[in-house]
Amino acid sequence: MADKRDYYEVLGVAKNASQEDIKKAYRKLAIENHPDRNPGDKAAEERFKEATEAYEVLSDETKRKNYDNYGFAGVDGSQGFGGAAYRDFSDLFSGGFGSIFEDLFGGGFGGGSRQRAQANPNVGQSIRVNIEVDLQDIVADFKKEMTYSHQVACEACHGTGSAKGSSSNKTCPTCGGMGQIRQSSGFFSMSRTCPTCGGRGFVISDPCPNCRGTGTVRKSQTLKIKIPAGIESGSDIIIPQMGNAVANCPTPGDLYVRVNVRPHKYFVRSGEDLYVQIPISMTQAALGLDINVKNLQNETIKVSIPAGVQNGKIIRVKGQGLPRYRNQDSKGDMYIKVQIETPKRLGLKARQIMRELSEAMGENENPTPVPFDNN
Repeated sequence: MADKRDYYEVLGVAKNASQEDIKKAYRKLAIENHPDRNPGDKAAEERFKEATEAYEVLSDETKRKNYDNYGFAGVDGSQGFGGAAYRDFSDLFSGGFGSIFEDLFGGGFGGGSRQRAQANPNVGQSIRVNIEVDLQDIVADFKKEMTYSHQVACEACHGTGSAKGSSSNKTCPTCGGMGQIRQSSGFFSMSRTCPTCGGRGFVISDPCPNCRGTGTVRKSQTLKIKIPAGIESGSDIIIPQMGNAVANCPTPGDLYVRVNVRPHKYFVRSGEDLYVQIPISMTQAALGLDINVKNLQNETIKVSIPAGVQNGKIIRVKGQGLPRYRNQDSKGDMYIKVQIETPKRLGLKARQIMRELSEAMGENENPTPVPFDNN
């Protein structure tokens, strides 16, 4: 028992925690460490088992009292592990383990061809598609055309899946009309959509010839998507009721458009700020100058480089970044990193001038070391 952690410590709750607090703590840990979400991660699997063991004891008033009074010895052999009683924890999650992990970890997304068990039987399946935009596109709101495919209700059978005039459907023999089947695996159980009826609870005796009994057909759709200025790469734009329809369901699911912003050739983004590197010569760095720089909109702006600027110096240009996402009244800044270029080849005249400059500046042939700079 010495190797075990205290059950309250495992769940991260106080010893006087309420049953609701214990349930919430376990639910959070179970979702984070569930084996379905962390395939091949033995550490996550062990954390999941540890949290489940702790919840098994602390959620039972009698076991919790024994544990509080006698520690592990008071519950040894009663936790539900190592040959003791099995307990179903699916009451923690609406629809059981299966439905929540399908919802959270891929059941209805990623272009989803697999229908998830619906918490709301009147809503179809949400899907996700990806589009790519250029960094310079998002300096202002713009519209991008996109074509994708999704399932729509079959016009021939109006989404019922049954042939016209037919109404004879049979209760699904696999799930007995429940639409889901439950499977036990060790110390927990999972529910998943019935593979025979697809979650409908019945099988069609006389299927529609147009959709072959599915109630839906695939359709290509073209939309113009409004892309907001300054959108972060990886953000989703939700378009209601443009996802997949499912049989006998009046409302399609939603369409999630994942916006990916392509890297720019010169500019690097950091939130609403932009970074760019500009090369100048040694003489320009020494004397200072005003340079013309193109911003992301390809507009020319004048930037002053101070005399004696050092290599790697960052110069801030206010208001030349991207609009702040969801707050377009303000903009980020542009940061110019100065890169001083040393000429690789010099003509005779240039070489002579450089020698004279070196002598005039009294440059030291034996420089003193300075601290190393990792930047």
